[in-house]
Amino acid sequence: MSKVLVIGAGGVGSVAVHKMAQLPKVFSSITLASRRESSCLKIAKSVKERFGVQIKTAEVDADEVDQTVRLLEQVKPALLVNLALPYQDLALMDACLKSGVPYLDTANYEPRDEAKFEYRWQWEYQNRFEEAGLMALLGSGFDPGVTNVFTAWLIKHHFDRVDTLDILDCNGGDHGHPFATNFNPEINIREVTAPARHWENGDWSETPALFQKQSFSFPEVGDRNMYLMYHEELESLVKHFPEIKRARFWMTFGDAYLQHLEVLQNVGLTSIEPIYYEGKEIIPLQFLKALLPDPGGLGERTKGKTCIGNIVTGEKNGNFSTKYLFNVCDHEECYNEVGSQAVSYTTGVPAMIGAALMVQGIWKGRGVFNMEQLDPDPFMDMLNTHGLPWKLRNLETPLAF
Repeated sequence: MSKVLVIGAGGVGSVAVHKMAQLPKVFSSITLASRRESSCLKIAKSVKERFGVQIKTAEVDADEVDQTVRLLEQVKPALLVNLALPYQDLALMDACLKSGVPYLDTANYEPRDEAKFEYRWQWEYQNRFEEAGLMALLGSGFDPGVTNVFTAWLIKHHFDRVDTLDILDCNGGDHGHPFATNFNPEINIREVTAPARHWENGDWSETPALFQKQSFSFPEVGDRNMYLMYHEELESLVKHFPEIKRARFWMTFGDAYLQHLEVLQNVGLTSIEPIYYEGKEIIPLQFLKALLPDPGGLGERTKGKTCIGNIVTGEKNGNFSTKYLFNVCDHEECYNEVGSQAVSYTTGVPAMIGAALMVQGIWKGRGVFNMEQLDPDPFMDMLNTHGLPWKLRNLETPLAF
């Protein structure tokens, strides 16, 4: 039984603490902290009503290392679970080092002034965490996170050699808004509008954002258009599995979403360059975020399913095969269980699982780890028992594109 401190009271933070509350033998005490404690109190009320578990709340500015250190010293957790913004990863890692507390997050660090997705900044903490005898687990969400574990599990059990990896992310849900993002709008739009990159024959190949489109029939969702993008798990996967010849990431978008996004780009509202408005400096994308629907409030009106998984080709005992490992998640079922839509659910549940494996000592080590570096089997087992069951299919042929 362990105390945990969760920082971040958005949709993912809400799911994670709801799921932690269902495992009182693992998480004996849960403290949820955010810049506004009022957000934490709303989540605590829901957890109490749904599961009868009382969680503690606190207020903290995650950008301020000393504030986080004081909170860590007060709570004395076995783990800090960072579900705040990716901008705050390094500050929270610094706080953990100062306090002697292990660390977990769901997305790699991003600088505020540049849409750049790299693990470099966090990997540079390797020696500091190793010397401190602490573990930092990076990217324990779905993608990154589950997709990393899917890859490691397939390599462990089904392949001696992997040639190609394609990660396919489909949200087939409908929330009824003309335009909204399913997670933090600022992070979502930065990600979607960044140049696409994929790994091929030992190097990165870059193309314009949303330039390459393919159609795919997703299980329980149907045919959808998906677009080549860059996602951070590609960087760690090709580092730790250098035999992979080609690695790509695809995400689905509806035509209406892309039309709105194009207009917003054309008028400058997706820019992260500061401008002056009525004597004040503002970031257009942050202003746009304030105008858009809160992703945490989409659950009640979102219907449909997500389907996220990996298609891997390679060889086992001289036999070539293509495997498709995936999860399908229902928005309405997620809302009925924890009050959130499936995009938050598919990130919050893996955050809880990663935390559970760390505090129980099932996943342990000194230094900074990506998900694929650890034994995938206990994580895969917990996916099946905590709301994200997976399926494995043999495909007759590799992807035709």
